[in-house]
Amino acid sequence: MSENAQPKPKLPAKQLAILGKNGHCNQITKNKNEFPENATHLEDTGQDDGGQSIEAQGDKQYSSAVARFAEPMAYTSVFPYLPEMIRDFGVEENMVAKWAGLTSSVFAVCQGIAAVPWGRAADRFGRKPILICGLLSTMICFIVWGMSTSLTMAITVRAILGAGNGNVGIIRTMVAEMVPEKELQARAFSIMPLVWSLGSVVGPAFGGFLAQPARQYPDLFGSIEYFKRFPYALPNLVATFFFLISATSAILFLKETLASKRERQDWGLLVGQRVSRAFTKSPRHGNRRPSFVDGEATAPLLPSELQSNKSTANLPAPGMKEVFTRQTVVNLVSYTFLALHSVAYDQNISVFLNYPVVKHTPDNTRLPFYFNGGFGLKPGKIGTIFTVYGITCGLIQFLLYAPLVNRYGVLRCYKVCSVVLPFVYLVTPYTSLLPTEATRVAAILAVMLVKAVSIIIAFPSITILLTNSCTSLRVLGTLNGFATSFSGFGRAVGPASTGIAFSWGADNGYIVSAYFYLGIVAALGTIPVFMIVEGDGPTASADNSDTEGDGSIEDSGAMMPNESAIDGGSDDEADASAPLLNKNHKNGTTYQAINGGHK
Repeated sequence: MSENAQPKPKLPAKQLAILGKNGHCNQITKNKNEFPENATHLEDTGQDDGGQSIEAQGDKQYSSAVARFAEPMAYTSVFPYLPEMIRDFGVEENMVAKWAGLTSSVFAVCQGIAAVPWGRAADRFGRKPILICGLLSTMICFIVWGMSTSLTMAITVRAILGAGNGNVGIIRTMVAEMVPEKELQARAFSIMPLVWSLGSVVGPAFGGFLAQPARQYPDLFGSIEYFKRFPYALPNLVATFFFLISATSAILFLKETLASKRERQDWGLLVGQRVSRAFTKSPRHGNRRPSFVDGEATAPLLPSELQSNKSTANLPAPGMKEVFTRQTVVNLVSYTFLALHSVAYDQNISVFLNYPVVKHTPDNTRLPFYFNGGFGLKPGKIGTIFTVYGITCGLIQFLLYAPLVNRYGVLRCYKVCSVVLPFVYLVTPYTSLLPTEATRVAAILAVMLVKAVSIIIAFPSITILLTNSCTSLRVLGTLNGFATSFSGFGRAVGPASTGIAFSWGADNGYIVSAYFYLGIVAALGTIPVFMIVEGDGPTASADNSDTEGDGSIEDSGAMMPNESAIDGGSDDEADASAPLLNKNHKNGTTYQAINGGHK
């Protein structure tokens, strides 16, 4: 450094460190007066510690949320009318629960089998194209599902529907790649469950009210032969409209998050940008200097990013030992149990609500276990109950989840919810003993709301815990594929076994059988929960270590030692630069891309 050089100013906590044009370490802060002359400015971009602008992260998550919305809406729209649909296929009353469960199980089994291949395809070809394929496949299958005329056809379509969509794991991976910072995970990972909750509001509402339109609304649809022949087609045709919105949004506005595919030309995004400009006014930048983040620029300032992306793309596929560590296995087992009993409950409760009311007498009722009967509700009322359930889930997700997790921690919240759920299941069948429909509906709503609170906290929590149990972004897509497979196994076994238990109980006067079974399964599921240790989350450090020997950092002209990141700063300031300078790496500080390529 020359003698005339100015002393470096003390830097605030919110700062980043990158390589300047001369190969030296330059500090970038949000205060434009503190920029070295050879550093690229980032003022006014809302830059977060992870290097991506908050606005850019928000846009990506918004696009992925819109792309995700149609799937939960279509999935939950089936619940209100599924029992009557199966009954219309000629299935006996006491066997409806069994076949409803098996129909859902086939979907989950095929989804689980296909999840890992879809995950590997997303790791190879990119997240976005595989996501769009899943949306279009699901849209076509739902159209055909609505025109099912036999139980065999319905089960076959559900099997194809499950195998044709691996978006659950892909979306989860995209969120993890968008937001690697642990302090932001609670909010980020709560977005998709919030989208699911919103879909759960809309789906059951139109599923219940639009099923059997010729019978429910004879003046409007009674003369249309199509709806007489296919009484469950209308809800699925409506769902098609939402799938088209989701697919179009994904094509035009969703950005690729896989680092090795970000430089690929995306014609959909180009069209989307033109569409956006047509409806938005150009912002006045004034004298604002260009930002590295603008347009998600590539790395003329940081050439090692492109080299890292290319070298990562050429690395061999990760081995199973990298995927299955002790903690990932424990998290996968816990996730499987949660998926098993939660989905089984949601599937079976619609059958319970539709099952005929039984007048209780001393001959057919001997508490606490021997009694029978359901609620005798029609699809419209069942849809209303599920809509209230979905609204509650959405409000909890939006208002309570992040504050609760930030205050008490992800793992503690997950443990509490896991303990509460068995009691929810055990109480459920006793709501049918109440004397009037109003009291029964009020009671089941109260029980379902407690379940909503527990499950809407539990699912994003285990997702965060599973993500943080992974040590490398290289295996995150594969791990989420296996997570979908494991949960698919649970979603298959749960509804099928619960449906069989419900049918046996209905035949023998023990309507409690299905819910006691779920209570026992949920209680067993708490065992792995208390074996979970919260990890630090996946980073690119392990990935970069594979390429450091190739000079990905040295070729830039300088190494970045720990002390060069923060000159004269406090420990808090050092922590603020962690997304760029990962101090947890065992070999010292490693560079991480500003635009979120390797985190």
